[in-house]
Amino acid sequence: MDTKIIAMAGKGGVGKTSLAAAMVKVLVSSFPDKKILAIDADPAVGLSTALGIHVEMTVDDIRKEVVANAEEGNAKAAVELLGEARYRIFDALVEQDGFSFIAIGRPEAAGCYCKINSYLKEVIRILSSNFDYIVIDGEAGIEQINRRVMEKVTHLLLITDSSRKGTQVVQTIKKVADELVMYEETGVILNRLPDLDVAEYMDLGGLPVLAEILADPSLVEFDLKGENVFYLPDDAAIVQGARKVLESVRLLEG
Repeated sequence: MDTKIIAMAGKGGVGKTSLAAAMVKVLVSSFPDKKILAIDADPAVGLSTALGIHVEMTVDDIRKEVVANAEEGNAKAAVELLGEARYRIFDALVEQDGFSFIAIGRPEAAGCYCKINSYLKEVIRILSSNFDYIVIDGEAGIEQINRRVMEKVTHLLLITDSSRKGTQVVQTIKKVADELVMYEETGVILNRLPDLDVAEYMDLGGLPVLAEILADPSLVEFDLKGENVFYLPDDAAIVQGARKVLESVRLLEG
């Protein structure tokens, strides 16, 4: 299966999570016969709220059980649990109407459990191979997606608002991603713009622009209420913007 893996990155507060949820919405409506996976790689688990999902178990919950067993000296139980992790991850997988969802959870607070992290990342890679489209909502940077989720994505989407800091962050992420993450295509999404004229004054370091999305009052209300983005109308700015992005990178061609 030729899986398309879409990773969202940008500084905090630029609308990555809402945009990721809107992309899941567009993909589900465009491809009812395809298998779509949403991965919440942000410790705040905001994508679950945007998609109306209650998270009961994360990938890190599984990792922490392995670590707890190892630290207590219960090596046999730890090895057995690690061996079962591939199957237990399905317990963390939430099936929704038209797509599946999984949350990575909070990273380790202390210590280095590289072997466990690498193993679970491999489990996620194996799981992901069963899907046609994957949308990853990550933290502000790209490092933790590489370290805790997967090393390769097909589409790296950089999101910024009209602030100078936002544009600087996406350029920095692009440089880091060039060293850490294998990707096939990248571009910038200009989100939450006060008006379209602002775009011509933004310094993007030559990065290609995939879409320009105006600030959407209806989305602000949805965010405040913690409502499911799937209930936004198709003509909402964020939904239209998500569709334009997916068209720009040729992901709606089937």
